[in-house]
Amino acid sequence: MKKQILYFFFLVITGVSACNSKKESPGDEENQEDVQTPVTITNVSYETLSDSLELNATSNFLQDNIVKSNINGYIKTISVKVNDYVNAGKLLFALKTKEAESLGNTINKLDSSFNFSGTVKIAAPESGYITQLDHQAGDYVQEGEQLAVISDSKSFGLVLNVPYEEIKYISLNKPVEVYLPNGTRLNGVIASFMPTIDSVSQTQRVLVKVPSAAKIPENLIAKIKILKEKKVNVASVPKPAVLTDESQSQFWIMKMIDSVTAVKVPVTKGMEVDDKVEIVKPQLSPQDKILLSGNYGLPDTAKVKIVKSAE
Repeated sequence: MKKQILYFFFLVITGVSACNSKKESPGDEENQEDVQTPVTITNVSYETLSDSLELNATSNFLQDNIVKSNINGYIKTISVKVNDYVNAGKLLFALKTKEAESLGNTINKLDSSFNFSGTVKIAAPESGYITQLDHQAGDYVQEGEQLAVISDSKSFGLVLNVPYEEIKYISLNKPVEVYLPNGTRLNGVIASFMPTIDSVSQTQRVLVKVPSAAKIPENLIAKIKILKEKKVNVASVPKPAVLTDESQSQFWIMKMIDSVTAVKVPVTKGMEVDDKVEIVKPQLSPQDKILLSGNYGLPDTAKVKIVKSAE
């Protein structure tokens, strides 16, 4: 009898608990439906996007001119100093032959009608900087001996090492932008390609020419900006608005379809410039509202609450 009474009370308690549980379930589901993720939004922009390649380049004189003596004699005068810039044809040295130095004015005294100085003048063969002087006034030099070295200004340029996979964006006579460390901006042009590849870095040397009026010292490191691609009036969104999977093979955005619902929209990306990403597909409208933050991990048709607009 006692066992039957205990069993009866057990059934009553179990039934009451089940009823209470059923009454709480609808409320829980309703609370879950009311959950809204706080997000910020942005709009689609239609603008011009340009992608550029930026590389460092070093200024160099690729060729030097050697100034040599054309006689055996003594250096009487030197008209330049190291680091002077000279134009082609400028007087550099005056040499006096060994014979004239030995005879002095003897020949002229014997015959006043004969004017013989024995002095030979040597001029700069090309324009450039005097980078080396090998003698001083009074030195005796032999024919063919080096007197000075002049950097050839025609060979001056900025040499950059371009990764071989980027060479396709560079062509002869293509204009480029040159930025010097002091903030000066110059217009340059691709002048030539070196015919070798560095075996370690797999880069190719490219020469950039700048206006001759720009006096740039040798071994200066400048930045070269080369345009790779430019598109006009393309749809773009900020980078944080574009989401991807772990393999980065699929991309999507979360777009608002009403005031509280965001849906997942697969997209095809194009150019990526600074903080902007081009959206190639699908076609978007400037009025579309795209989730900018709070979008990570949201399911399709997520309930959201806009807390701030990036417009």
